[in-house]
Amino acid sequence: MPEIRDLLQEHLFDHAPLPIAVLDPALRVVEANARFLEAFGAWRGRHCFEILKERSAPCDRCNVRASLADGVDRIAEDRLKVREGPPTPFVVRVTPLPSPASGGRPFVLWMASDVTEASSLQRENEVLFERAPCYEIVLDRDLRVVRMNRRARETFGEGQGRHCYQVFKHTDHACRECPALRVFQDGGEHTSPQVGMSAGGKVTRYVVTASPLVREESPNGPRVSYVIEMATDVTALHALEREKLEAERLAAVGQTVAGLAHGLKNMLMGLQGGVYVLGSGLRRGETAKAERGMQMLTRNLDKVSTLVKDLLGFSKGRIPQVTLTDPNAVAREVLDLYADLARKAGVELRGELAPDLTRAPLDAEGMHACLANLVSNAIDACQVSEKPDCRVTLRTFADSEALGFEVLDTGCGMDYEVKKKIFTTFFTTKGEGGTGLGLLLTRKIVQEHGGAILVDSEPGRGTRFAIRLPRARLPQPTPEATRDAGATHDAREIPQ
Repeated sequence: MPEIRDLLQEHLFDHAPLPIAVLDPALRVVEANARFLEAFGAWRGRHCFEILKERSAPCDRCNVRASLADGVDRIAEDRLKVREGPPTPFVVRVTPLPSPASGGRPFVLWMASDVTEASSLQRENEVLFERAPCYEIVLDRDLRVVRMNRRARETFGEGQGRHCYQVFKHTDHACRECPALRVFQDGGEHTSPQVGMSAGGKVTRYVVTASPLVREESPNGPRVSYVIEMATDVTALHALEREKLEAERLAAVGQTVAGLAHGLKNMLMGLQGGVYVLGSGLRRGETAKAERGMQMLTRNLDKVSTLVKDLLGFSKGRIPQVTLTDPNAVAREVLDLYADLARKAGVELRGELAPDLTRAPLDAEGMHACLANLVSNAIDACQVSEKPDCRVTLRTFADSEALGFEVLDTGCGMDYEVKKKIFTTFFTTKGEGGTGLGLLLTRKIVQEHGGAILVDSEPGRGTRFAIRLPRARLPQPTPEATRDAGATHDAREIPQ
């Protein structure tokens, strides 16, 4: 019956446990229930932004106006100025009302729920948010900070109302790889390593995961209106990893130095032998003997030179120059470098490069050295093998978690005992032509990139070296290298 319907509507409006108001297109409150008056104070003749936000003009992103324009319900979290109290979090829903039968202008029904009083579970969540042992930040679609938990405030300072990149990076533009922007774009969950700056000016490294927090309806369907970022500080872990790498490097250097006595003794004996043969040939006028002595001297001097260069390269602790680099460009350079050598050795050298491989933060020079060493070793293994038509393949690959390189050969392969020793100091299978430091240097560079190098080999069938670099552990571009890359063209980059 119409009388009962009118009675119910009037009763529910007046006695509802939520603040309810009716707004006109000018954003004036034309009707409100007792709970609205109790929560926000006098409302007659006043605009909603005056009452709820103490503003003199409408909000920049007004859901009431948006719903009046497209007729779509909206729900979002907001902070409203309560009567005789500080701004309080509310969940606000706006619903367009049908136009009056007389043809008048439409209205909007406005309802708010105080989330601080919604339930004990909500209050527990508030405590967990504030006291979480990680950084927790809520962002709106403009990348402005809506909320920060205590740990984030202690590290980065107060940031509410400011753009996240201003708070965490001290920059005036959004990050190149912003996980929050990706969430707003596709509604998924995204994780990435980041480097920020604390309020005290210290570099802070953290891994951030961004997830949708609040969704709202729009003409094009649901969209994310707020994102929550949860970040784990890995600054100390990063420092420990660097210390571990440095300790491993120094330990290997120590082992190498300990082994130098034996190696240098053999080389000195070779030099002394060469001097004796050369001198004997010169005294007796025996040209062939003198030439043999000179060859002995040259060969051993080359060994000394190679050893010293490899040892210096391993021990000097070069700082990686990390830039956004095309992994395929590095691989192509190595293929071009060894193409002629492989052809002369009768070895087929091929590249299998993953298409559309995106740039990644790499030390291009260091990674070039790694691949060059592996390809050179693979060609040597093919030459030692008695099999015809040997092949060396350099591959690049990538998945959602990592990128990497593989060097495969169909050469002589290695047995279990050799595989155990290839990453130990001063071990080489090249006889007088090697120092045993090449693979140590390769592993060092891979570890500096947060990755690992694996080997799989079988005698008579060949060997596979695989370098896997998890994206979350890749180093950040160094400022000096980034500036240099911007000032000059990087020969390893492929034009876009």
